[in-house]
Amino acid sequence: MRKLVASFFMSLDGVVESPDQWHFPYFSEEMGAAVGALMTESDAMMMGRVTYEAWAAYWPGKTDADDPFAGFINDIRKYVVSSTLGTVEWQNSTLVSGDLTEEITKLKRQPGGTIGISGSTNLVRSLMRHGLLDELRLLVHPIVVGKGQRLFEEGLEIPMKLASSEAFPTGVLSLAYRPTEK
Repeated sequence: MRKLVASFFMSLDGVVESPDQWHFPYFSEEMGAAVGALMTESDAMMMGRVTYEAWAAYWPGKTDADDPFAGFINDIRKYVVSSTLGTVEWQNSTLVSGDLTEEITKLKRQPGGTIGISGSTNLVRSLMRHGLLDELRLLVHPIVVGKGQRLFEEGLEIPMKLASSEAFPTGVLSLAYRPTEK
């Protein structure tokens, strides 16, 4: 069975929005390896409508010469979870709509590797609420941002167990959690 693994850059106060505004001073080789590990184990990506629309507007015209991530994100199979989109045009994209639990469960039963999720906060919350997320990877940065969207919303209580942890020289913590009820 395939695994769904979500990863986020996160501030100490739980902000995951706009990491491009606070993340880069903490980037290191170790962090690059942690991000690369999810890319290496993933043969598909999943995203919600907001992330899809932003990325589909940016990445299709980019090449590896522009950004080393371009070839990966353009070529990988992409599952776009949305109840409002009618079609998806970006290469290798498939629209996932209908009953979230039923459709994601079908995807997880298909042959293949890990399905990675980067961003898509609302989607990840829904997956967690429905017991569909297999692992949550957080790169917690030593900064309080003070504003922006947080990953965890009021009232979301899901017991998790620590699967792995590592401290990077920049002060970033790499943490992986799995639901305890699986």
